[in-house]
Amino acid sequence: MPMLKAPDGAETYYGEIGAGRPLVLLHGWAGSGRFWRWQAEAFAASCRVVVPDLRGHGRSAANGVTFTIDGCTADLVALFEELELTDALLVGWSQGGQAALAAVPHLRDRLAGLVLVACPPKYSASADYPPGLPPSEMKGLSLLMRRDPDRALGDFFRRMFAPGELDDGQYQRIVHEIVMAGHKPTPDAARAALAELDQTDLRDILPTIDLPTLLIHGEADTICLPDASRFMAERLPAAALELLPGLGHAPQLSRPTLFNALVSGYLEGLHAGN
Repeated sequence: MPMLKAPDGAETYYGEIGAGRPLVLLHGWAGSGRFWRWQAEAFAASCRVVVPDLRGHGRSAANGVTFTIDGCTADLVALFEELELTDALLVGWSQGGQAALAAVPHLRDRLAGLVLVACPPKYSASADYPPGLPPSEMKGLSLLMRRDPDRALGDFFRRMFAPGELDDGQYQRIVHEIVMAGHKPTPDAARAALAELDQTDLRDILPTIDLPTLLIHGEADTICLPDASRFMAERLPAAALELLPGLGHAPQLSRPTLFNALVSGYLEGLHAGN
């Protein structure tokens, strides 16, 4: 994998395949670029697909630099400049969607559109933000990450899918081809990224994101409630919302054909508008 080094020492490893309009795919908490395997393979026929391991994750965790939203923004700006990416579609899933949102003001002139998958602008609920999960959810996950990180990551992975969403063959394929092959983060890196997720609040920038934006969310998602995407759809100036019945937090894994068709249709609309 190629590597790009940031001024603060962060090393961003990324995969690149295909040619055409750039398609940049950002994974979520405790994941890696491997979580986009079935999208990278599908879109390489028509797009220049770039899939980084975000700082603190995957191969990019090797130097011990931890995940922060500001750090991810700097890494993405450097990546876009190094690879001379323009007219790009930026796709972010879960915490990767937060990284994408935060980077838009810095990359606006290089972007054609945005796709946010199961992405909350703020994770925990508060008096002025009901779509989040109860703060006790984050506290419980943080505590388990300190006590038993392997169990915490395993429980989180299983919760990504709704009951009945996967058969045993699908589940085993995802475990072996995506999770086990994807260089899980160290416990320290995962805890740091989790703390950042707990603190991140991007609600104020939503009205300023004037890019065409596709929001994709499983209606059975218990990690990031679908009301989070409904909340954003009401505040993003040019948003379209796709809610997927019966699916959980990772539709790109459980229903890659459906997911890829949604993104393909969105890309066709962007092309038609140019």
